[in-house]
Amino acid sequence: MAEAVLQSKLDHLPQLPGVYLFRQKGGDVIYVGKAKRLKNRVKSYFQESRGHNGKIRVMISKIADLEVIVTDSEAEALILENTLIKKHQPRYNVMYRDDKTYPYICVTAGDRPRVFPTRTVVRDGSRYFGPYDHVGKMKSMLEVIRQAFGLCTCACSPRVIDKTRGVPRWHSCFEEYFENCSGDWPADLYRDTMEKVLQLLNGKTTTLIRQLRDEMEIAAQALQFEQAAKLRDGIKALEKYSEKMKMVTNEPIDRDLFAVEIDEIEATACGVEFRIREGKLVAKYHRFIRNIEGLSEGEILQAFVEDYYTGDMAAITPDEVHLSVEMPDPEPLIEYLWQEHGKKVPILVPRIGEKAQLVRMARANARLLLSEYLLERQKSVKDYIPHSVQSLQRDLGLPVMPRRIECFDNSNLQGTDPVASMVCFVDGKPRKSEYKKFTIKTVTGPDDFASMKEVVYRRYSRMVKDAQHLPDMIVVDGGKGQLSSAVEALKEAGIYGQVPVIGIAKRLEEVFLPGRQDPVMIPKTSSSLKLLQQLRDEAHRFAITYHRDKRSKRTFSTELLKIEGIGETKAKKLLETFGSVKRVKEADLEQLVAAAGKVTGKAVFDYFNTPESP
Repeated sequence: MAEAVLQSKLDHLPQLPGVYLFRQKGGDVIYVGKAKRLKNRVKSYFQESRGHNGKIRVMISKIADLEVIVTDSEAEALILENTLIKKHQPRYNVMYRDDKTYPYICVTAGDRPRVFPTRTVVRDGSRYFGPYDHVGKMKSMLEVIRQAFGLCTCACSPRVIDKTRGVPRWHSCFEEYFENCSGDWPADLYRDTMEKVLQLLNGKTTTLIRQLRDEMEIAAQALQFEQAAKLRDGIKALEKYSEKMKMVTNEPIDRDLFAVEIDEIEATACGVEFRIREGKLVAKYHRFIRNIEGLSEGEILQAFVEDYYTGDMAAITPDEVHLSVEMPDPEPLIEYLWQEHGKKVPILVPRIGEKAQLVRMARANARLLLSEYLLERQKSVKDYIPHSVQSLQRDLGLPVMPRRIECFDNSNLQGTDPVASMVCFVDGKPRKSEYKKFTIKTVTGPDDFASMKEVVYRRYSRMVKDAQHLPDMIVVDGGKGQLSSAVEALKEAGIYGQVPVIGIAKRLEEVFLPGRQDPVMIPKTSSSLKLLQQLRDEAHRFAITYHRDKRSKRTFSTELLKIEGIGETKAKKLLETFGSVKRVKEADLEQLVAAAGKVTGKAVFDYFNTPESP
């Protein structure tokens, strides 16, 4: 019955902009999305040909009901989507995590707004400026407001406000502001001062200083010297504050810069915003974004930027918005900014020059913040399991969590010096102390399949013999052939079926499982595939490095052994002393005699320094 109702709703979806909500049994909202054409977007979830990732497939299996809300425009859909996400906190939408409660400066609504610090955002019509990444910066701004305008910035509770007058029940503030409370100012003076405070909070310090200079000159010409002195002191306070702000560009343009850094293994990102006003960096803001598996960098950045502008953060719309990457669908945001603020705001991705350098600086900050956040999160959880490891279990349907994974790769050059490597990852991280090197012993020539069988059998027959704990999963670099060889080796070792084994082919990043004809296609953006790629690449690097070292040592020792009277022991001693055959060649007779003795040293010197007969 429920499936019939859902199908009926799918068949009657409109080709209009709006918002859609997926609900599971019980009515809980599990996903909220927006669309330019609801019919096309919603139906795409139920088309098997779309190749959805594991997370989306799980979400689709839980959909029991659908609700759509039609809007007049994409901009309305953007606002409504953001509101509904904050209300329902759906499981499959991206989730924002703040590492702390940020301080803001609140400007209340009404005829006589109050200005005060807070860490709580209340949707009551008040405007919030910030967030400030350090409480000291917020206090510095409040101090400038007091010094420049004499405005009270006490964080008094609403309970002590006289509702008839809109001011505290007491008539003065504390400490050095005891006799200078602005609560009883005339309405016109208070309103004029608040306009200047808002200019300052929006970063318009240069414009404000110029305006105050004009007022000071007018007051002086009118012989209002006390007022002129107050304006002069206010200008000094503003200039002192402005000097502390970092000048990042000579262009007097207001810009917002956005960048994201992604850890694909942890399926977590950090978004950073730089607020530039009149060429100065006046504020920074960041948020951590989780539940991003299956999303591209552009989609993650778009979610961050849309959340910023439709939320409580954006105090004033800039002249330009600069991004680290393109957003896949910028039109709803462009339309929203136009409707809300009455101007078209260019959304750009700078590639070269000063603007690109600023975006790179924002991204570098995001990278640092993300690494610190992930480190703290790992420290705070006693038995922490990375998201990529959990995703790997889900995507491959593994019986146990693959916390310990061993991966194999072979390396040879036209069949010479065949070697193999085994790398070990525990909880998604390399454990280099348990890496293994193998010299192929039973295979002649470039036979990759036979080499794989040999090393896998040697590894696990030894583990069985020594009663060692087996890994949670085995990975081989290669397709069906290498996987079949590994399966034969595990059968001979007597452990096939006890440990899951897979092969990963590099060409199409296909994952092969024993007994299955077709590969498992894990989405390219999945953290589980990123983990497998990291495993495979590390095994390949380790095998290549070992092969090069082995080949180099063989070349060096062969040349030294051609010298009469030089055996393997003396050759090794010379290599240990000089480091390479090249340095042995470059050594003088005195150095060689000191290292190998008089007879051997002279023999080596004569070998490398006697000209060949024509």
